[in-house]
Amino acid sequence: MLLRAFDRAVMPLRCVFCGTRTQDGERYICGGCDADLPRVESPPPPASSPCVHEIAPLAYEFPVDAAIKALKFRRKLFYVPAFAQLLCDACSTLPSDIDAVLPVPLHWRRRWIRGFNQALELARPVARHLDVPIVTNVVRSRATRSQSGLHARERAGNLRSAFGMRGKPAGEHLLIVDDVITTGATIHEIARMLRRAGVPRISALAAARA
Repeated sequence: MLLRAFDRAVMPLRCVFCGTRTQDGERYICGGCDADLPRVESPPPPASSPCVHEIAPLAYEFPVDAAIKALKFRRKLFYVPAFAQLLCDACSTLPSDIDAVLPVPLHWRRRWIRGFNQALELARPVARHLDVPIVTNVVRSRATRSQSGLHARERAGNLRSAFGMRGKPAGEHLLIVDDVITTGATIHEIARMLRRAGVPRISALAAARA
C-alpha cells in the first residue's frame, strides 16, 4: 500500500483523454472529461436477442470512438484501465449471479497480427471486479472479414458459425465482454452458440454502443 502511494506521488496518474493530472490519483479520467463523455442509457435487448442484458455505458462518439480505435489499431493500451474503470462501474446494473466473464475471441491470425485481444484486456479487470473467472474456451473457429463497413445483414452473415466451444460451459450465467456493440451481431452469434451448448442466461457488456 505504501509503495503504491509512493508510485502515485512520484508518477501521478493523468487523464487518458486530456493529460490533466487526476485529482485523487486513482482514476484514469479527470472530472472534466468524465462529465463530457457521451453517456447513454442501455435499452432492453431486442426481442430477437439471445441475451438477457446488453449494457454499454458510452456512445461510440468522439472522443470515445477515437480512443477505442487507438487502442485496437495503434496499440494504445493505456486506454484499457480507463475503459475498464467505466465497465466496472456499469457492472452495478447487472444481476449478481454472473458465473464467469467471456471476452469476445479473436481469430488466432488476427490476434497474432494485432499482438493482443482488446476484449480480453477489458475482461480481466471486469472479472476481478466481479470476483469470477475468465472463460477462454470459446474460440473463433474461422477467420472472418472485418465487421467495419458491413451492414447489419452482412455482419450477421459474416459471423455465422464463426464461434465454437472447447469443453463444457463454465456456468449458468455468462457475461460476454467486448469493446463496442454495433448491430449486436458478434455478441448474438456467441450467445446463440452458448444457448445451444446449454447456457440458460447470457449477458453482454461493452464500453460503447454505436
